[in-house]
Amino acid sequence: MAAIVGVHGIGKHNYYEDAGHCSSGAAEAMRRKWDRYLHTGLTGGRAYSGESYIKSVAYYAHLLKENRVVQKLGNAPKKAAAVRAMAVEEQRVFIEWARQLDAVKSKAGEALTQALRRLMEWLLDTLDERAISFAGLFCPEVTAYLDGRPGARAACVQEVAETIRREEARVVIAHSLGSVVTYEALWANPDIEVDLLITLGSPLGLRDVIFERLVPSPIKDRGERPKGVGRWINIADKDDIAAIPPGLAGQFGGVDLDVVVNLDWIDFHTVGKYLGSGALNRHLAPYLN
Repeated sequence: MAAIVGVHGIGKHNYYEDAGHCSSGAAEAMRRKWDRYLHTGLTGGRAYSGESYIKSVAYYAHLLKENRVVQKLGNAPKKAAAVRAMAVEEQRVFIEWARQLDAVKSKAGEALTQALRRLMEWLLDTLDERAISFAGLFCPEVTAYLDGRPGARAACVQEVAETIRREEARVVIAHSLGSVVTYEALWANPDIEVDLLITLGSPLGLRDVIFERLVPSPIKDRGERPKGVGRWINIADKDDIAAIPPGLAGQFGGVDLDVVVNLDWIDFHTVGKYLGSGALNRHLAPYLN
């Protein structure tokens, strides 16, 4: 069986804490979960008996954790506690991300030209619970990666590259923010060659938040598949509010296939839903026993 490496997404620092602040322990705990999730998808839900599919998960969440300067938002609703605690740069990411949601586009009018504080309060009243809860994880981690403490971004990129290289991965499955780290890691290390890159719920194309800030920068408004990647398959749920837009071929050359799936209106972004959906099966089949 060819080596398959996973790269995790947002909200995974708890694995590091549960492993006694040990990144290798966190990576192993996550790998075991990914095996169970993928087994569900590959077998149609047959009972898991310890089968192993993922050789390793590149773990980087501990490199993004830092103390943040917080600006509170006064009388924002209780449901927005996580957003209310955001630092200023995180609030800007929240606003730029929220501008692109269908729920905001259909109601915005002149609201999107309001001052920062008023706009934040309007968005908190407009968005539903799932969007607010997601933003409480997504915006701080994206900010920590792009604008966090000096060296954090490079350290994440190095960790992902080293894991892929060490395991001699033929397939890389990158979820959520992990697809951004993986994209930059593969570009930064052209000696790394993988047969297949699968991105899940990827925000790589998210305008004014991530796309324009990628390294290397898009040229003439277009990114490209990393040189060492043989094929690139992108999979996104139709309701995944991280994957805006769900398809990447319109912004990146070398995307071989965009797949839009229908996972769960509420649980729309978790790696468990993606791996367990069966959407990866035919793409992984050549690399599995």
